Amino acid sequence: MTENAEVREEKELTGPVRWALILGGTLSLGLAIIGIAIPILPTTPFLLLAAACFARSSKRVHHWMMTNRAFGSYLNNYRQGRGIPWSAKTFTLALLWTTMLISIVFFVEELWIQVLLLVIALAVSVHILTIKTYKGPR
Repeated sequence: MTENAEVREEKELTGPVRWALILGGTLSLGLAIIGIAIPILPTTPFLLLAAACFARSSKRVHHWMMTNRAFGSYLNNYRQGRGIPWSAKTFTLALLWTTMLISIVFFVEELWIQVLLLVIALAVSVHILTIKTYKGPR
């Protein structure tokens, strides 16, 4: 999406599909929140999935997500193609590498799991660094 593209308004569904989307959105939001503390879980895709589920199932929860103080601007900037701020990238990478290295050094003894954790950390780092950096309002 370009910077000035409008976000398409989704029609709210009813019935069993709505409840399935509410369940999916709730699970995705829960995984996103857990992903804040556990770097192996990717936070952004789960937040985006939760927002998409709630856009079709619960306007109230979708509005709450998009205006939430903790991640509302993050979601809006990402959805509108603006990217994420450098400070968020820096915090995410620092937390990612700190927890991965602590896990590798103190908790994981098997070499193949240590290598796997390093590969995951590297892949997540590359993904985060390739996301467009949001530089704030012009």
